[in-house]
Amino acid sequence: MMEIGGGIIKDRLVVVGIADLKVTADPEDILITYALGSCIAVCVYDPKVRVGGMIHFMLPVSQKYEKKALENPAMFGDTGIPLLFHEMYDHGARKEDLVVKVVGGGRMQDKRGLFKIGKKNFMIVRKILWKNGIMIAAEDVGEMVPKTVRMHVKDGKVIVTSRGKDQEI
Repeated sequence: MMEIGGGIIKDRLVVVGIADLKVTADPEDILITYALGSCIAVCVYDPKVRVGGMIHFMLPVSQKYEKKALENPAMFGDTGIPLLFHEMYDHGARKEDLVVKVVGGGRMQDKRGLFKIGKKNFMIVRKILWKNGIMIAAEDVGEMVPKTVRMHVKDGKVIVTSRGKDQEI
């Protein structure tokens, strides 16, 4: 809670579930997603118009799952990431002002690296952003530790909680 002008404003948690995305311009909102393993959270912020967005996607590409991708494009990186950016633009964000941070892509339940879903998820993020001329400002990817991510819309700060500790990226 914070005091502003004699009143109290409570920050609101806006939960971004698995295979979900949210965009908001409300400075009281904190976008949060829990238990990132091999999934990826892409956090996007425009500091000029103060709009933030986050996606928590599960799989890199939708080509084998066309019906699911139509029903829920946020499930996949190749369909969800473009949707996230279009939502940001609909809220007044501009590509040249965006700050992008990426979290997740772990090797959960894949200790031998057989499936490499986390690595493939991160690769699709990099590919899509590179093709669109957008750089990643910060990342916390890999490892075999679940992560929780919070993005504060008032200032774009991204906090990653892992092993009981918070770290700003």
